[in-house]
Amino acid sequence: MKKVLFAVIAASVFTFAVSAQNSLVEDPNPETIGNESAMQALHEISLDKFEREGSWGVHISPDYGVITGRLFEGSPAMKDPLKEDEGKENEDTQVLGVKVEFFKRGINSFYITSQRPIPIEGVTKTVSVWVCGRNMGHELYLLVEDYFGRNYELYMGSLGFSGWKKLTAVVPPSPDGEHGIVQHSAYYGDKPGLRIIGFRVDCDPMLSRGAYYMYLDDLRCVTDLYDMQNHDEDDMADNW
Repeated sequence: MKKVLFAVIAASVFTFAVSAQNSLVEDPNPETIGNESAMQALHEISLDKFEREGSWGVHISPDYGVITGRLFEGSPAMKDPLKEDEGKENEDTQVLGVKVEFFKRGINSFYITSQRPIPIEGVTKTVSVWVCGRNMGHELYLLVEDYFGRNYELYMGSLGFSGWKKLTAVVPPSPDGEHGIVQHSAYYGDKPGLRIIGFRVDCDPMLSRGAYYMYLDDLRCVTDLYDMQNHDEDDMADNW
């Protein structure tokens, strides 16, 4: 009887562990991030498709290597177009390629930044980007600027995979409207609450040699536009 009971308990623990592991690899659910009210109007919005040459810059310390960024023809096959982009596939044909040629191994990072910060309307829940990796254990971070101009970094994931993969960063809500990443405030007008600065890649010191290639496509966010969509049409804008 004890053996049967032990087997049942072990099976239950195994099932729970597998379920927990599977839940960890799923994309974050924007509906449950900072959700203090049932009143939400979540929208997935395209921020940049990486179609314009020169709109992104790349940088690495000259002590550690040289870096190049340019556009290439290509696209992840598993990418689902937004509703407003259906039938416009011929307008989304390029990706941003980044090549780093390392001089030496060591603790270093390189940056991929937008020439102009990308503002997001509403309250941003998640930001995602498709990345084509080369199975190197470098790590990708999203660089953002909040409502008050303070800079933050959000972990997106390891680049230890080959081929295309969508990486997603969760934007944690401010606990009190003053600390953490603040996206809106009743005291300071109605300017966009979050801006995308770009990305930082922290390199694995043991793998920082030779040439490293990566590609980016389809930068998107999920944002809550409830407050913006429920303004009275004759309301005034506090942006002067």
